[in-house]
Amino acid sequence: MADKPKPPLQAVALRYQPGQDEAPRVAAKGRSLVAEKILELARRHGVPIRQDRNLVQVLSRLDLEQEIPPDVYRAVAEILAFVYRLSLQRAGTAPQADKEMRAQA
Repeated sequence: MADKPKPPLQAVALRYQPGQDEAPRVAAKGRSLVAEKILELARRHGVPIRQDRNLVQVLSRLDLEQEIPPDVYRAVAEILAFVYRLSLQRAGTAPQADKEMRAQA
């Protein structure tokens, strides 16, 4: 029995500018080589990367600069909370309880 071929790599980058955007928007998206470039640029600029195959499938159907639909607000909010906690951790300002929870994980 042969292994199934791996699906091509997909990536979607979001941006959110409070006061300007009502919801996060698709800033970049792509498959294969374009996805690799998006991830490379994110790493180079210290942008956190979160893997979620199902969410990428939904977001990749959107047009560039399109706001995310309300049905994925919760999933994206979880990612934004993850990014916020990570930025606090990197800055050394994460609340002590949050640091302890990460240590236990």
